[in-house]
Amino acid sequence: MHAKEGQTYSLDSTPIANLMLGLLGSVAEFERAIIRERQAEGIAKAKARGAYKGRAKALSDEHLAQARKWVSKGIPKAEVARRLNVGRTTLYKYISPNGEA
Repeated sequence: MHAKEGQTYSLDSTPIANLMLGLLGSVAEFERAIIRERQAEGIAKAKARGAYKGRAKALSDEHLAQARKWVSKGIPKAEVARRLNVGRTTLYKYISPNGEA
């Protein structure tokens, strides 16, 4: 396999080619680590100023009350989820006995 820098990397590559490949990989790994660090700092600053409020609730309190009423009447949860335009898993999380989503 040929790279555009004129180096050839294969199973029987020269030691210099292996060194160059290792160095390029190390530099790429270092750059990625720096990017992640900056990203984490940016997220922390955004959270501090209140830009990260979390995900919006899929069901309002009124919809949740309606969903619980329908389920108690025996309407299948899949049908309740369809009526409310949410997924079944989302509905299960909201009406689970161990708390709301």
